[in-house]
Amino acid sequence: MIDSILVANRGEIACRVFRTCREAGIRTVAVYSDADENALHARVADEAVRLPGAAPSDTYLRGDLIVKAALSAGADAVHPGYGFLSENADFARAVLDAGLVWIGPPPEAIEAMASKTRAKKLMGLEPLETVTAADLPVLVKAAAGGGGRGMRVVRELEALDAELTAARAEALSAFGDGEVFVEPYVEGGRHVEVQILADAHGTVWALGTRDCSLQRRHQKVIEEAPAPGLGDLTETLHDLSVRAARAVDYVGAGTVEFLVADGKAHFLEMNTRLQVEHPVTEAVFGVDLVALQIQVAEGAALANDPPRARGHAIEARLYAEDPARAWAPQTGTLHRLAVPEGIRLDTGYTDGDPIGVHYDPMLAKAIAYAPTRAQALRKLSGALERADIHGPTTNRDLLVRSLRHPEFAEARMDTGFYDRHLAALTTPAPDPYTPLAAALADARGRSRSRFGGWRNLPSQPQIKRYDLAGTEHEVRYHHTREGLTADGVRVVHADARLVVLEVDGVRRKFEVTRYGDQVFVNATALTALPRFPDPTAQQAPGSLLAPMPGTVVRVAEGLATGAAVRAGEPLLWLEAMKMEHKISAPTAGTLRALHATPGQQVEVGTLLAVVETTPVSTAPH
Repeated sequence: MIDSILVANRGEIACRVFRTCREAGIRTVAVYSDADENALHARVADEAVRLPGAAPSDTYLRGDLIVKAALSAGADAVHPGYGFLSENADFARAVLDAGLVWIGPPPEAIEAMASKTRAKKLMGLEPLETVTAADLPVLVKAAAGGGGRGMRVVRELEALDAELTAARAEALSAFGDGEVFVEPYVEGGRHVEVQILADAHGTVWALGTRDCSLQRRHQKVIEEAPAPGLGDLTETLHDLSVRAARAVDYVGAGTVEFLVADGKAHFLEMNTRLQVEHPVTEAVFGVDLVALQIQVAEGAALANDPPRARGHAIEARLYAEDPARAWAPQTGTLHRLAVPEGIRLDTGYTDGDPIGVHYDPMLAKAIAYAPTRAQALRKLSGALERADIHGPTTNRDLLVRSLRHPEFAEARMDTGFYDRHLAALTTPAPDPYTPLAAALADARGRSRSRFGGWRNLPSQPQIKRYDLAGTEHEVRYHHTREGLTADGVRVVHADARLVVLEVDGVRRKFEVTRYGDQVFVNATALTALPRFPDPTAQQAPGSLLAPMPGTVVRVAEGLATGAAVRAGEPLLWLEAMKMEHKISAPTAGTLRALHATPGQQVEVGTLLAVVETTPVSTAPH
């Protein structure tokens, strides 16, 4: 029997494994980097061991340090979670060689399937060795790991070399393995996968299907079980997945992934680990997959037949990112994170935790279960809409709109969903009374201080300015003997935390929370602006500012001050939250300044370069 487990991971998945361990009476051990010293997973574990450094290559990708930590803490077993070393056969062997129990598949199975190139060959498929224009579009893909890192769609042949370089760098940073390959890119397909679980006695379960078609940067955003509308193809997918597992003598939890198009299933890969989206399968089958992983690792046998599926479950990944700005990751303090009762929330954060630049920007997963798909959709979208998420910009509004989009509601989605609908889904639609509620709450809060707004003349309007979804809003209200008033709106109640307005005979409630200049009114974030803009905040035309904190990983080859650049030409690349972000020339012109150097750490707004626009000639031809 296993008495103590070290989780060789961080964040949400470490916390999720610890939860099952606590329920089973198993002692828990965390590992943490310097950047994660006060992270939730390090705080909730019974014991924690430091991995010196902050970069993944120095910490969570150091299998030798993790094995040493397990031995020093007296752990019996190691659970790899997902990402990092979870599909690294050498790490699995090191754990076993140290006399520890490995809660995962045999190293030989990992070697056979964790490399996507070898997995495809096992299934009778071959990657593209050479690429011609006739092969386009193609997908560049990391051979190790997952999560969308090291993946690029290439539609123009001249862009292939640059995308291969970017994919290799991203894969090396995320997984410690820079191998990539190229395969045909299937347009308009659905991403469907099968959860498998196998024991050491020859039993293999196929625990239904999941649809993971809603993706950004090839990383899943919304997942559900079972995958809707597959019909007879479900049995085919189950058979193929069981065959893949038996082909490598698989033991433990794993996932076989397919692209479904035109009624046919195209094998993508087998992930030899637990998936981020495993909770939807747990909800539908009524199982704890982590508990089953532990039992299988202890040598227990599975029942001959898996449990039956009931109902429907949908999961949405909450990211600290701005979908309207090319999914730019966001950092800062997560002041509050809470969802209504009845929703499962898996997270590695709690109120007041910082969100840094070193790791994936996923904050949490929200999971809803109901008897039918329509009910699960309504339950999850309503819960996300009412959730308290106070801190950096997130994709919450995108999730709500995606779940309510007719194409998704009618199960007509595919992997191109966000390519088609992102602009519409990220178009701001703010409540016009939100800035007014923020201003009235602020006025009431200040009026209780010695130097509040009550000192102004009653006839003078009070003015407040807010930034709401990138647009400036000016609010005017009055102090009168009857209290606060605003044109066309009756102020029923206003204090620093609650404002009630009556509009056209309907009373509406606005809950207000303030963190410095940042204000949250119900689910909407606003930033209080100074009455007069700072004249020193202006930047020279053509200035390229860092859109996020991160590290400059490289500058375009041969780029130097004075060089002519084309509009859209990549100039440099930033790495933030394990993803690379390209910084391109906004217009054609001349590079007048280059302040970025490889390895440089930058904050949001750091001046990286200046491109002087080439004037358009007006001379007659």
